[in-house]
Amino acid sequence: MPLFKRNPFGHILFVKRLLIQILGIISHGRYRSFNELQIEGSDILRQLPDKNILFISNHQTYFADVAAMIHVFNAALKGRDDNIKNIGYLWKPKLNIYYVAAGETMRSGFLPRVFAYVGSVSVERTWRNAGKDVKRQVKMSDISNIGKALNDGWVITFPQGTTTPFKPIRRGTAHIIKTFKPTVVPIVIDGFRRSFDKKGLMIKKRNVLQSMVIKEPLEIDYENEDVASIVEKIEYAIEQHPSFLKVLTPEQIKEEQEYREKRRFWGPDSGKEEEE
Repeated sequence: MPLFKRNPFGHILFVKRLLIQILGIISHGRYRSFNELQIEGSDILRQLPDKNILFISNHQTYFADVAAMIHVFNAALKGRDDNIKNIGYLWKPKLNIYYVAAGETMRSGFLPRVFAYVGSVSVERTWRNAGKDVKRQVKMSDISNIGKALNDGWVITFPQGTTTPFKPIRRGTAHIIKTFKPTVVPIVIDGFRRSFDKKGLMIKKRNVLQSMVIKEPLEIDYENEDVASIVEKIEYAIEQHPSFLKVLTPEQIKEEQEYREKRRFWGPDSGKEEEE
């Protein structure tokens, strides 16, 4: 491969690889030392094709969520089963991983611009700008760029467009799914909001249970399902449908506790999580 080979967005792959390795080394301890990351579904990642994959996820911080996913994706592809031990998986990282992010966020300083080079597909939000509510048309170039990224590899998107939980799914995600017909893989994360500040750069609390669950791809009838149906599927898949806010019965609470216990890995002191 030529030293200065570029991806479809003009980024030099050699530079991108180097940035992923450096940032990966810096961030690894945030998921292995200060706070441990529990993973489910690594085997699903290994079964996916190399391109036209759209990951949909709930969103808790600006950058820590994506960084964790890049770790998990590369570890899984190197044969790690639900763990990111031995950071050697970043020696030859997957370079065609992208993530959709707000343009204003990725232009907000030197570090975000570095993160953008790692794989951001920057879009202009149609409903929010500079902390104010706005209404503006979708830029067709943004849609085209997402399609370009899907055509080249894997794309991560946060269909709520915000780190605030249980906000509505943006219908644009459903339109992208109908237009480009990607394999849609849901991911549900938890604990990142308690671990990090809103930007996901500073560690806020330690010994917090962080989790990432990769689910089986959604079954979608691209031709016949309407946007509303796809939006609802996304809501359930990433566990952001309003029904998840319902009051649980004692039996359901017990089942949830038993389920969480199965996923617990920290040891006898792991139940001492701080309350928000």
